[in-house]
Amino acid sequence: MHIVLQLIPKKYLIGGTLILLGLSGLLLMSTIVAITGEFEKDSQQSEVTEIEGGGIGVGTANVSPEVMKYQPLLEKYAQKHGVDASYVPIMMALMMQESGGRGNDPMQSSESFCGSVGCISSPELSVDKGVLHFKSVLEKAHYDLKLCLQSYNFGGGFINYVMKNGGKYTPELAISFSQSQYQKVKHTGNYHCVRPEMVPYQACYGDAKYVDAVLKYYTGTITADGKPAAPASGGSGGKSGVKVIDAGKTLIGKTRYVFGGGRSQSDINAGRFDCSSFVRWAFEQVGMNVGPMSGVTTDTLKTQGQAINPKDMKPGDVVFFDTYKIDGHVGIYVGNNQFLGCQGKTGVAIASMEKGTYFGERFNGRVKRL
Repeated sequence: MHIVLQLIPKKYLIGGTLILLGLSGLLLMSTIVAITGEFEKDSQQSEVTEIEGGGIGVGTANVSPEVMKYQPLLEKYAQKHGVDASYVPIMMALMMQESGGRGNDPMQSSESFCGSVGCISSPELSVDKGVLHFKSVLEKAHYDLKLCLQSYNFGGGFINYVMKNGGKYTPELAISFSQSQYQKVKHTGNYHCVRPEMVPYQACYGDAKYVDAVLKYYTGTITADGKPAAPASGGSGGKSGVKVIDAGKTLIGKTRYVFGGGRSQSDINAGRFDCSSFVRWAFEQVGMNVGPMSGVTTDTLKTQGQAINPKDMKPGDVVFFDTYKIDGHVGIYVGNNQFLGCQGKTGVAIASMEKGTYFGERFNGRVKRL
C-alpha cells in the first residue's frame, strides 16, 4: 500500500483528500438539517399543560409568568380538595398578591398550616395547603368570596366579626376590624400601616384593602352565591364570535409563523405571529382583552372563558390541540370542523379539524368561550 501511495502524485492525493472531506461535511450538514427540521416542524405548533377534568372557570387571572407556572398545581389540588374549578383564577390572583409566584411558599400557607412563618419550604406543599386553607375559609365565609379573601389576610377572626355585624363583607367592616385589632397590638411595635391611606384611620392591622389588591389581578364578576362568573359580555360564541373570525381573516396570506412572535408592536406590524399571539390579536380587534401582548401563551389563554362541550362549539370559540406538548397549539373555531390559526407552514390560515387530518388527530377536546 505504501508503494502504491508513493506512485500517486501528491497533487492527486491532496485533491482526493479534500473531496472526501467535502463529502463528509455535506453528509453531516444534511443530517443536522434533517434533525433540526423535524424539531422545528414540531416546535412551530408550540406551547403548554393539561387540566384534569376539563376547563377551569369563567374568570380570567391577569398574573405574571411566575404565578402562571403554578396553574397546573392549583388545578390539581383544587380537584383533590373539592374546590370548584372556577376559583382557580381567583387563587392565582391571590398568589400574585401574596408572593408574585416567588419563593418556596408562594401561597404564604405556613401560618395556616403550622402556626408560624417559614415552616413550608416546598412550593407544592404551599399550594396544597394554600388551596385547602382557601376552601376552609370560603366555607366558613358561607361562600362570600370577598369575605373569604379578606379573611385570608386578616385571619378567621374577621369572619366572626362580620357575622356579628350584618353577616356580609363590606370595605367599612374591613377597616373597622383593622382598627380594633391594631389597638390591641400597636404597643408591640410590630405593626405598621401597609397603606398610607389607612394611617388616618389607624387601620394598621393587616391590609384592609386586600380584597381590592387581589381582584385587580382578576377579570370577571362575582355572582350572588359568591362564585366567580364571566364578564357581562356576549362571549366569543355567536355574533361576536363571527366578528373575531372576520378580524382574524384579514391576516390570511399576510403573516408568517415565528415562535414567540406577535408580542411587540413591531412584530405585529411585520406580520410575525405564533398561534397564541394571533388569537390574542384577533380578540383585541373586537374590543376583548384576553391578556397582555407580551405575556400571552396557550397557558394563559386556557385559563380564560367558559369551558364548552365540543359538541356545543360555535364560531369564535377557542380550540386547543396537543402537538409536541399538551395544549401546544390554539386557534379559533370557524365551523364545519375548521379553525383559524397561525400555523408553522402557512402563517394565519384556515385549517381542518376533520378526523384523519393533522389537527383533527390532535384536537384534545378543550374548547373555551371567551
